[in-house]
Amino acid sequence: MGARVADGPVSKMGIASTSFLGAYAAPQPGSKPGSWQRVDTLEFLQRCHGLGAAGIQAQINGDPTKVRARAEELGMWVEAMVSIRNSTPEQLEKAILDAKAAGCTVARDGMLSGRRYETFHTLDEWKAWLTKTYQVIESAVPVFEKHKFTLAIENHKDWTADQYAALFKKYSSEYLGACVDFGNNISLLDDPMALIEAAAPYAKATHVKDMAVRPYPDGFELSEVVMGTGLLPLEKMCAILWKANPNIKMSLEMISRDPLKVPCLTDQYWVTFPDRNGLMLARTLRMVEAHKDTELPRFTGLDAAAWRKKEIENIEASMRYKV
Repeated sequence: MGARVADGPVSKMGIASTSFLGAYAAPQPGSKPGSWQRVDTLEFLQRCHGLGAAGIQAQINGDPTKVRARAEELGMWVEAMVSIRNSTPEQLEKAILDAKAAGCTVARDGMLSGRRYETFHTLDEWKAWLTKTYQVIESAVPVFEKHKFTLAIENHKDWTADQYAALFKKYSSEYLGACVDFGNNISLLDDPMALIEAAAPYAKATHVKDMAVRPYPDGFELSEVVMGTGLLPLEKMCAILWKANPNIKMSLEMISRDPLKVPCLTDQYWVTFPDRNGLMLARTLRMVEAHKDTELPRFTGLDAAAWRKKEIENIEASMRYKV
């Protein structure tokens, strides 16, 4: 797929702070490539403006009123990031109030910090996590409803497409929706378009990315790649989400790292997927075979400065893609 390159700054796409694994942090003695560091939101906003971003999705650090004022001056939008599972009720209230003061109407969260097939070693562990996660969401939703502020939960290599859609049907709140990641569910053997179609009715925010794959003995490797150089039908995916929610913002998440290994040919991988089947595996492996000649990015061996340089280059190249 060839990149649709914009003539100037991309007017419709913002940048998520998770695109940066340390590129905008001040270099620290002994810092490791890929280590994310806390960044002032105002500084992040201004740097992303320099990259042609229409907005940002980030934690609200620093003075939120200054963030809002500067965003309005620059004609940019701001979306927040929060963590309901790691917040006390008081911390969650403050995070929402700070986000509103910064001009946000939605905040992204991810419920699982790792990957389902790596984090859980038994089906019971997965079920226990589900129970706890539902309890966390049930406690948080009334707080968001009180403040008339939207929580957008990401498909963070945890929910299958069916489970993801069922989550939003279960709570049926106008202040709970999806932060739709374009590529994560490939690792769960979901068809990327099926995920978009399932999540579209609930979509409130996004992590836009392009993906590439390559086989390895236990399954396949999966990487974010520069927009327009991977396998995803980006234009079609964006169109579906915009049709479902004309106000949704597209936030680039271009993560520069070594490929992730998806060991779908091992017994352990399948422990938490009692409802997955051979058809899904066969379809995914056919896709991998069709794109097996794509070179995936490798970062092991780069020092911190070289890692940061490549990271910025990848983001700049992706921002030239016109969604």
